Amino acid sequence: MKARFFSVFLALALLVVPSFPIAGSVASVATGVSPFLEKGPLAESTNVTAAPGYNLRVCQVVGFPGVVGSCYDPYQMRTAYGVDSLIAAGYDGTGKTIVIVDAFQNPNLVAQVDFYDNYYGLPAIHLTQVAPDGLTPFVVGDPNMTGWAEEISLDVEWAHAIAPGANIVLELAKSNEDADILSALNDAINNNRGDVISMSFGESDTCPGPEATAAWHQAFVNATKKGITLFASSGDQGAAQPSCDGNSWIKSTSSPASDPLVTAVGGTELSAAGFCLAAFGCDPSSYPAPGTYMSEIVWNEGDPYGDFGNVFGLGTIATGGGFSTVWDEPSYQQGTIHGGKQRGVADVSYNAAVLHGVLTYLAIPGVATGFYRFGGTSAGAPQWSAIIAIADQMAGHDYGFINAALYKIGQSNKKYANSFNDVTSGTNSALEFDASNNPVDITGFDAGTGWDAPTGLGTPKSGSALSQLASQWSAGQGNAAIAGSKPHAHGNPSGPGHVNSH
Repeated sequence: MKARFFSVFLALALLVVPSFPIAGSVASVATGVSPFLEKGPLAESTNVTAAPGYNLRVCQVVGFPGVVGSCYDPYQMRTAYGVDSLIAAGYDGTGKTIVIVDAFQNPNLVAQVDFYDNYYGLPAIHLTQVAPDGLTPFVVGDPNMTGWAEEISLDVEWAHAIAPGANIVLELAKSNEDADILSALNDAINNNRGDVISMSFGESDTCPGPEATAAWHQAFVNATKKGITLFASSGDQGAAQPSCDGNSWIKSTSSPASDPLVTAVGGTELSAAGFCLAAFGCDPSSYPAPGTYMSEIVWNEGDPYGDFGNVFGLGTIATGGGFSTVWDEPSYQQGTIHGGKQRGVADVSYNAAVLHGVLTYLAIPGVATGFYRFGGTSAGAPQWSAIIAIADQMAGHDYGFINAALYKIGQSNKKYANSFNDVTSGTNSALEFDASNNPVDITGFDAGTGWDAPTGLGTPKSGSALSQLASQWSAGQGNAAIAGSKPHAHGNPSGPGHVNSH
């Protein structure tokens, strides 16, 4: 059976004034194979050199004429979430390995990442690619393969950007069918290929069915027993997911993010400082340093619920999140999500907005070479994985299961305020279109103080968050979570689908 995992929603955005198709339109739903991909022209260079010695892109410059939104390079993202101070102290993931599970391949990945590293002055990557069931030949122009090649690009470049000393193992499934993705995941776990696993894909957790859900969960049990941390993206159509037959949309959380042993990563729209240049009317003496954290809201772009409606038009791309109909509320969420009886998603979040996206370099056959803005919850899973690789290095041991410790932080007002940016504004309500192009309006969930479904506990203040993680974590929490993981009594029926990345 094929799993309808979210299409690789690597939203590639135009860097001046983009023009997009309708978000969540029938083309996204009908096949269940093509990625949810928003791609515009190449990012333009300003020919202005930043302090590290690379040219800025126009979307990084405050007040650059005609630019919609903003974008961020590795140094800005490190600054925004406090990773820069960890790297300056010598904690960059050295000695740890991040496993990234994806499908198909990117035939130019090595040269592409080498260019990215040289451009930004990053250390050379330590990358191993593994295809346990054989490497599927890349077909130029195939939209599904191209989308996954772009997913691979985002995952690898940004895991490396945040934890430049960590090793990266790219575990490649031969296709995006459910069984093939699971086979690649099991290969990574059974062969102890890494300390943290990143999964930027998903489907409605009602679709795999009891047998497949049990198989995925067993893989996560095996990983947890081995002390491996698991991250998964929460989705990119707000509270909606494609129905199991691919013809419409339903209100649902995403698998594998909803599994209680996985840390689910939601999405925000980050506002961080750009580069202030006097030539464009900005006063550097009164403007914060590039990357300085300014504010965040729930990621939701497109009318009627999100911003940039003049760019995206009618239809929603937004963070997933909600309450699972497959899994009961785990004990570690009790006292935080207040009165729920189902597993709440997300646990944490990270910047995912397209028009506040991360700069990613592509050199894929059939795709114009250059830098693009990328969004989607795909961006969060590899970067959170990188942060935990750094945490493992700092601790001198692997944390493995971290959800219980994260929620303990969330239950202390002082520790929580010091460790997370609490995102309190926005919604993941969504307007999508079914296979007949009829609108499907899904009422989602609003952000609020403390934990909420769209953004979980919030985004990391990495230095304090990792310090608090060390104080709240204990070795028995993973086994307790395994013992307490219970399927919800009223799960919905399943149907066929495909694995699509976020």
